[in-house]
Amino acid sequence: MTWALHYISLSEIAFYALLACFFAAFSNQLNIVKISSEKAITIAIISIIFIYGKNWIRYNGKKRLILNAKSKKQKVELWKLIALPIACVVLAIIFFQAV
Repeated sequence: MTWALHYISLSEIAFYALLACFFAAFSNQLNIVKISSEKAITIAIISIIFIYGKNWIRYNGKKRLILNAKSKKQKVELWKLIALPIACVVLAIIFFQAV
């Protein structure tokens, strides 16, 4: 269970990092006033803690048992599971270099 929780959290954090870097690069191109890097780091840390806590609450306990009982087992290829967070991180790095 903990591997799934870490994977979901990592994927979600990587996706939000991709969005943040995209909007930072977009606003940089439009010369929009940005927040300071200190505030951005604080927001990122708070967001990571919130995402991890939300996923921990969502994927533990009664709600997870109900989801497991209702869901049909689907075979997902391993390379797709690995490629999603890696692609998000690589794209986030590319957008971050544009800032």
